[in-house]
Amino acid sequence: MLKKLLKKIIIMIVGKQAEELVDLLNSKKHVNEFIIAKKLDITINQTRNILYKISDYGLVSFIRKKDKKKGWYTYFWKIEILKSLEFLRGILIKRIDQINHQVKSRETKRFYICEKCNIEFNEENALLHNFTCNECGNIFTVKDNAKVLKELNKNLDKLKRELEFVDEEIKKEKERIEKIKLKELKKEEKIAEKKKLEKKLMRKSSKKKEKISKKLTKKKLVKKPIKKIKSKKSKIPKKKKIKLKKKTKKR
Repeated sequence: MLKKLLKKIIIMIVGKQAEELVDLLNSKKHVNEFIIAKKLDITINQTRNILYKISDYGLVSFIRKKDKKKGWYTYFWKIEILKSLEFLRGILIKRIDQINHQVKSRETKRFYICEKCNIEFNEENALLHNFTCNECGNIFTVKDNAKVLKELNKNLDKLKRELEFVDEEIKKEKERIEKIKLKELKKEEKIAEKKKLEKKLMRKSSKKKEKISKKLTKKKLVKKPIKKIKSKKSKIPKKKKIKLKKKTKKR
């Protein structure tokens, strides 16, 4: 149903020839414009003209990448589903309002018709023409609004059903976008937590390094007490007393 609605939007803006664009652009990634041109079997300039027309309504988004070798830019395109559905919703609401106005007008006012020329007039215009057709001179007859009202109500019911489908698809698309946002948010939270843990670990390791460096510096600053080496007195050998033997005189 979604593709059918998107195709209807594209046909409204650029015509039936661009209907296949929906199949190409309805993807998660942006599509190369040269691939689009090849698939549609039209020139790149024709492709760009179609895409620019749709882009004027904000229903497609693009990114561009520069070719490093050739130096020119290549555009990549994607259809904006939610914006497209909201655009269609706006058109349907306008049409419903117009038909409601016509229904009220048919129910409350008289209309006249020239049966020969099949030209319809409201009461004011019929009075201005004296209830006579300028083309053929025939007198106007009162038109039976029953058939017209039946047709208008039929179209009204059809548009209302279509609006319901569009509303359902808008709801689904919003839910899908919300899920993607939640996933991205959780991913960001995980990355943030990881960074916090890394910072904590860095701080801890830096604190440990500081402690170790302080200990090392303390060890270097505090000198070990030098043990005093007792100087051994050099024992000088005492001179031996030379005992002189007294010579005994011989008597």
